[in-house]
Amino acid sequence: MSAPSATRDESRSEPTTGCYVYGLLPGDVELTSEVRGIGDPPTTVRLVSAGDLAALVSAVDLSRPLGTPGDLQAHKLVLDSVVLGSPVLPVRFGTVLTGEDAVVSELLEPHRDGFTAALGELDGTAQYVIHGRYVEQAILAEVLSENPQAARIADRIRRADADATRELRIELGEFINNAVAVKREKDTRQLLSAIDNQGLGSLIRQPTHELDAAYVAVLAELDKADELEKAVSDLADKWQERIELRLLGPMAPYDFVGAGPGSGG
Repeated sequence: MSAPSATRDESRSEPTTGCYVYGLLPGDVELTSEVRGIGDPPTTVRLVSAGDLAALVSAVDLSRPLGTPGDLQAHKLVLDSVVLGSPVLPVRFGTVLTGEDAVVSELLEPHRDGFTAALGELDGTAQYVIHGRYVEQAILAEVLSENPQAARIADRIRRADADATRELRIELGEFINNAVAVKREKDTRQLLSAIDNQGLGSLIRQPTHELDAAYVAVLAELDKADELEKAVSDLADKWQERIELRLLGPMAPYDFVGAGPGSGG
């Protein structure tokens, strides 16, 4: 008895590409220049529209895992490239649908009302991030001058053999870390007070470094960005040689989107 022949059912083969979604825009927005997205080589970003909503998408190779630093950067650059011309709702990194029809039927249409309302609230705004970092030698001197016990430990460390100071260095490190945490809270409050009239909302981010002095996301009106920049510049002058202060933006409102389907930075 001969074995049955077998043929491949091409109709059931797995797709090799998908539709990567970056974010959502109002439906009347047009891309005025070519935007490049994720992939190697980078893919061309286009709009998939459905009435009063549109999605920023590009083709993605499903055989290549997402998540490289380049992918993350490309995702952010696409969103930040449109924020000056249109409100934008970021979609969570790694969101891939089967095609343009699925973008409309699974994303845009089921959540039309919520997405449209959110875009309306964000119209004319962008996110800025203010990041301050203590100057290490300056903050260390400040902590020691304010804490006699820590200063005595530091003096003992300087006088002793390095191999015999391990416990002392651990103790001093705990003093410094605790003192910096208290200063970080105080300086963050001062920053928020300085920009109180320039933002529509603010959120405190978790520190990413032990010397972070303040890390705040601000939602601000684009036509008042100069006022925010001046407030930050004035505070930077006040904090000169103690805290290095940077203002980043404008960028998409990653910290201010709701928890709706697919949204998030």
